[in-house]
Amino acid sequence: MTDSDGLESGPFRILALLALIGSCSSLVALVLVEVWQVIGRYALNDSPSWTEPVALLLLKFALMLGAAVGIRSGAHFRFLLLVEVSGPKWRARLEAIALVVCALIGAVLTIWSSIMATDTWGIKVAGAALPTGIYFVPFFTGGALICLFAIERLFLPAPKTEPPVTETLEQTHGR
Repeated sequence: MTDSDGLESGPFRILALLALIGSCSSLVALVLVEVWQVIGRYALNDSPSWTEPVALLLLKFALMLGAAVGIRSGAHFRFLLLVEVSGPKWRARLEAIALVVCALIGAVLTIWSSIMATDTWGIKVAGAALPTGIYFVPFFTGGALICLFAIERLFLPAPKTEPPVTETLEQTHGR
C-alpha cells in the first residue's frame, strides 16, 4: 500500500489493512480448497463434499472485504463520468452523495445480514458441518466496514495525490 491509495492514513487504517489481509487470505484459502477438490475428485476418485460450501464462504469473504477496502481507497462505487464533467462546486456534492449511498448500502447489508444469520443459524449446510447463518457473516462484516469506511471518507478529506510525472524524450536526454 502506498500513500497514493489513501490506505495508510486515517483513523481506520489498521482496520483497512486487516480487511485487505483478510480478503487476500480468503482468496489464497479458496485456491487451496479448490485444489483439494480437484485432487479429491480426479486423483483420489473421492470428491469431498465440504469443499463447495467452504469455497462459497471464502469467496463471499474475499469479495465483501475487498469491496470495503475499495470504497475506503476510493476505487470502488464512484460516479466517475458524472463527476468528471461537473464543475468543482458539483463535484464535491456528487462525491458526498456517492459516499452517503455507500454508507446506506453498508448499513442495510449489516442489518439484513444479521437478521438472516440469526434466523438461519440453526440450519446445517448440506455437505459441511457449518450453520447456514455463517453464509451471512461476510455480508455483515463487509457491510459494517463499507458503512464505516464511507463515513470516514465523508468526514475526512481525501488524500491528495500527485499526478504522475511524465517526461518527454528531450527532458530525459537533456536536449
